[in-house]
Amino acid sequence: MSKVKFTAGRVEGFRSEAGKSQSFLWDTDAPGLGLRATSSNAKSYIFQAKLNGQAIRITIGDPKTWSIDDARAEARRLKVIIDGGKDPRQVKADALAAEQFVREAKAAEAAARDFQAKRETVTLGMAWLVYIEARRKKWGTWTLRDHENVVRRGGEPKKRGKGLTEPGPLASLLDVKLSDLSGKRIGEWLAAEAGKRPTQAALAFRLLSVFVNWCESQGDYAGLVPAGACKASQVRDEMPSKNAKQDDSLQREQLALWFRAVGEMGNPVQSAYLQTLLLTGARRRELAALRWEDVDFQWLKMTIRDKVEGERTIPLTPYVAHLLLALKAKNDAQPTVRWLRTLEKRNETWKPSEWVFSSKLAANGQLVDPTPGHKRALKAAGLPDVTLHGLRRSFGTLAEWTEAPAGVVAQIMGHKPSAIAEKHYRNRPIDLLRMWHVKIEGWILEQAGIEFKPEEKGLKVVAA
Repeated sequence: MSKVKFTAGRVEGFRSEAGKSQSFLWDTDAPGLGLRATSSNAKSYIFQAKLNGQAIRITIGDPKTWSIDDARAEARRLKVIIDGGKDPRQVKADALAAEQFVREAKAAEAAARDFQAKRETVTLGMAWLVYIEARRKKWGTWTLRDHENVVRRGGEPKKRGKGLTEPGPLASLLDVKLSDLSGKRIGEWLAAEAGKRPTQAALAFRLLSVFVNWCESQGDYAGLVPAGACKASQVRDEMPSKNAKQDDSLQREQLALWFRAVGEMGNPVQSAYLQTLLLTGARRRELAALRWEDVDFQWLKMTIRDKVEGERTIPLTPYVAHLLLALKAKNDAQPTVRWLRTLEKRNETWKPSEWVFSSKLAANGQLVDPTPGHKRALKAAGLPDVTLHGLRRSFGTLAEWTEAPAGVVAQIMGHKPSAIAEKHYRNRPIDLLRMWHVKIEGWILEQAGIEFKPEEKGLKVVAA
């Protein structure tokens, strides 16, 4: 092992010996410092020493970038590490790992700050859209429509009638950041909305509460809404009363006036819908969604899309079957020439509607909102206001006059069983429900002064 004092000339003039792949020259000033030259005339400073009896060699760098003094200083530093019983390579690896850890920690901290900053700018409207898309496949049509309607900003031309659409109950909160959605803020919103439209405000609040719970389960939104915002005292104090309207139902002595007024409505579909609503106790939306394929005229039953159980089958009572057969005959009849020309202008072809309660003006072909027509009929009859849900209440109340079992009425209306026996031991077949349902319908028609005599053996007309 040849040793010399490194100088610029010696380092420059050093070459690998002929026939060897590499040669070494060692410095006398810095123990372990060497110069390696390969057969291709590539040079580098190296450091060589023994650690725990094993020789180790570490490359320092190219003489073109390392001065002799810097190479000596590096060699002495490495010698100190080895004398301390440590491997310089491991020390370097640990130092690089530490630097990488610090860099990653700083990057993560910066990302966390950015993420939190973005989280804190998320508004109710932004998160609500994500919420709808996440739940879209799990919700039914009406549930989805409710969630879209409560956040409608309004101000658009009405599709039917004049004027602009009204904003939904939650519209005023859409631009509020989730982090600002405190109990106080929700309480103020609820107070304002409950004063104008208590029923819609109560619905909107229920949807908002479920939405807040969903946010807590999502990493992007968890912790943004202040804890307990929907349960704060300011919110409880402003909640609209949950008590059902005591006068939102038809009394026995009002039936004759009601049936006469509804029967004289100019729209036969609305008339049949309102009468069927009263005589079945169905929910307004589930009855509006009734298709012809759900009605069995042969075996006298209807399948209703139930919001609680998914669907339920109820009897098709004689008078309701009479109403629906009239609608079906009208639905299957060839349209007028005028209507065919209208369809031709729209590039549409005529076909019978799939909906029992259909509307030519509605985008989806369904009856949209019979409430205005019902209100006009009530006013014409001199009757107090009764909502569509009030007709459902009326069925449940009037059925008590027939002494029908409460469980039978609940099963027809689609209420959940309220007792252990009802939940586990009552499995009423459709013919048993029909016996009581026909009795309830007959009693209501009798009180209304309607003379209706179905065929003795039941309806046997099967629509083609």
